[in-house]
Amino acid sequence: MRLVSTRTPDLSATFVEAVQAGLAPDGGLFVPATMPRFADVPDLLKLDFATRSVEILQRLLGDEIPREVVAQLARSAFTFPAPLVPVEGRIGALELFHGPTLAFKDFGARFLARVLALGAEGRRRTVLTATSGDTGAAVASAFHGLPGVQVVVLYPAGRVSPLQERQFATCGGNVLALAVEGAFDDCQRLVKGAFDDAELVGRLGLTSANSINIARLLAQTLYYFEAVAQVEDDAPLVVSVPSGNFGNLTAGLWAQRMGAPISAFVAATNANRVVPDYLDSGVYQPKASVATLSNAMDVGSPSNWERIHSLFDGDHEAMTAALRWGSCTDEATEQIVLDLDRAGYLADPHGAVACHVLRANLREGERGVFLATAHPAKFREALAPAVGRDIPLPQALSDLLELPLLHEPLATDQAALRRRLI
Repeated sequence: MRLVSTRTPDLSATFVEAVQAGLAPDGGLFVPATMPRFADVPDLLKLDFATRSVEILQRLLGDEIPREVVAQLARSAFTFPAPLVPVEGRIGALELFHGPTLAFKDFGARFLARVLALGAEGRRRTVLTATSGDTGAAVASAFHGLPGVQVVVLYPAGRVSPLQERQFATCGGNVLALAVEGAFDDCQRLVKGAFDDAELVGRLGLTSANSINIARLLAQTLYYFEAVAQVEDDAPLVVSVPSGNFGNLTAGLWAQRMGAPISAFVAATNANRVVPDYLDSGVYQPKASVATLSNAMDVGSPSNWERIHSLFDGDHEAMTAALRWGSCTDEATEQIVLDLDRAGYLADPHGAVACHVLRANLREGERGVFLATAHPAKFREALAPAVGRDIPLPQALSDLLELPLLHEPLATDQAALRRRLI
């Protein structure tokens, strides 16, 4: 698999090189130089998730990683299901929160950790990531205790749910949690600034575990095929993706280009409407993020939009033809949570946003699926008032309540981050 930078197409890397680097040297993001289209998708869809994942990854990676190694990576990373659950009428939820940290980020983070371990003996590695909620937990879980790896998680102080914070800020050991005095966009800017520092990258062996890392996105393409495999009719399938940094939608569009029979994607955002506004107007204008109930989507300058822009060669008309979109207020999010709960399905705020925008964009004769990206119990403080009852915690979360928080404050300052990393 040859990967190129979104900014300099002549700048290329192998898959492993791109995973280790995180960002391209010119500050761009790595994308496939060409996207294969599989002619035997119906046969692929008959396979179980693990077997299909091995087959797709092997086709993408070619002879760079031996098939037996790819099989070991995939089967050890993807040890949990992604069930498609009926919700209402023609709409279902693809539940992606059955992994160890109860969020969809487990797919990408666990695969990334295993790829980085290839040939890493004796090499120092520092995994630096920004999180608006679930990425930090998935990365901390995937790398916690691995020898020779230091994990540094930057998160916006007071802007993630208490349980999300506990998932990565109670680990200790080789996981350092830094509470940044700002928004997620500030965390993301600090991480990008660190990767622009060549001396720091070389000294610490910096790599990224955000969705800017290509390994995360390749792993995420796999559950879109799984969604299609579980649909029981031939109606055109529309998938609604709760979107913040837009890595998940990027992965879905890549899966579609590979041949996954998905009719359309819906880009669903909360009040942070940078992408819907761009699709409406043709003017792309990042802005400061605002805090919402669906905090993992509180992004005002989404990194992965650069990949989507590259996928469509910057053609705004092509993007608007391929995508549907919309946004959801906190008030509407609470109402959707209540409506779905009365119908027997408890959604987390991000899934509720995706369901709301899907409802508005689903056409006659189509079947809709929204991505349920996190276990609703992670947001019980916000959801309990909406549904009028307590939300019990799974054991994996209740165990965290007794652990002390091990985090440090960090000013929104590049020099301060550099000093702490060193």
